[in-house]
Amino acid sequence: MISSQKCCQLAASCSRMVANRLTVNNTFPSAAATTLANKVVETPMIFQTTRRGYKGDAGDAMDKLSAEEVALLKIAQPKAEEIFRNHIALPVDDVETRRKRLIYRAKQRGWLEVDLLLGTWASENVAHLNSDELDQFEAFVNMETIDIYNVITLRLDVPEEMKRNGQGVAEKIQEWARSSPLGKADPDMYKAIKTEHKLI
Repeated sequence: MISSQKCCQLAASCSRMVANRLTVNNTFPSAAATTLANKVVETPMIFQTTRRGYKGDAGDAMDKLSAEEVALLKIAQPKAEEIFRNHIALPVDDVETRRKRLIYRAKQRGWLEVDLLLGTWASENVAHLNSDELDQFEAFVNMETIDIYNVITLRLDVPEEMKRNGQGVAEKIQEWARSSPLGKADPDMYKAIKTEHKLI
């Protein structure tokens, strides 16, 4: 069912179209067109609404708020500011928080094989990494998922900047995958490992 406001808008739009068709040579409106156009202008609007439009950075955007929106803004603004303060107040320099975030990122790559391999290694080893090793692991986690997968599965060598004469974190991950590849485990062991490290 069409609302009264929608009916008025459709009627006004149709009237303008008819008035345009009655225009002579697209320059001088005929008497009928003028009369019809005047009636369109005189048509009362049943509903008044606040309309805003975005016009880029031209500075012409209409940002007038209705009374209801102003009231809602007064309620929402303090809550938004409190959430923002709590967000920036997170202990980003806290080592334990950083470890948890890195483990979470290792488990949530969006690619099952990488989630399992990297997530399992992170669960077992990140808690024992020192500050420099955490930096190395974070650099590894920041790589593209496909590159991480290729390094872990020995399809690619460890990037030169991550090599530490066999003692780098990326090298340790690759060696771990080489010595006990989870991809060759039986289905029951696969499920058990995922359950143990909270990957399912």
